[in-house]
Amino acid sequence: MKTLVRIPLNTSPEQMVKLLELQAAFAQVCNALAPLVQKTRCWNRVALHHMSYKTLRDQFPAMGSQMVCNAIYSVSRTSRLVFQHPQSPFSLARLGDKPLPLLQFAASCPVYFDRHTLSVKPGQLSLYTLDGRMRFELALAPEVEEGFRQKKLREIVLSRRLDGVFELAFMFSDEGDELAEPQAEAGAGEIPEYVMVEEAV
Repeated sequence: MKTLVRIPLNTSPEQMVKLLELQAAFAQVCNALAPLVQKTRCWNRVALHHMSYKTLRDQFPAMGSQMVCNAIYSVSRTSRLVFQHPQSPFSLARLGDKPLPLLQFAASCPVYFDRHTLSVKPGQLSLYTLDGRMRFELALAPEVEEGFRQKKLREIVLSRRLDGVFELAFMFSDEGDELAEPQAEAGAGEIPEYVMVEEAV
């Protein structure tokens, strides 16, 4: 069974700036990778990693190695949604042999974290930024703390809400459960609002 926990972050003005910078830098890495997906028609996460990791690390030295891996995951995940969802207007079933469109990630795109780039301890959360670790006081409900101990953490996503507040979403599942494909989570094949799809001419 999947469980989604959302935690808003109480950021200082300085922390807000750093998170905005991280979000924009994460989008830059995604946008550097997107043309490779368009060219190769490959969005398998492992294959993308082998094709692009070293180049991306050289191109974005300020971005930590694990965050580059998370950006590769983001592009792979989004590409599956855009090109595989049966109701997506850009699904392979509709495109056939036509060139793939180019995905462009807005600076407001979500940032993916993992256990290497974000940690939760009693009363405190620590996450990676371009300027080192950032810490927040965190009061978790007992059932949420239990989830961190007992369940498998599948995804951690940092996003900015419409009211400007940064929020972390933690996706848990029971051991043995497979994480649903993103196309199963999206409504009616909708393209995420942070992705622009440039159709090939």
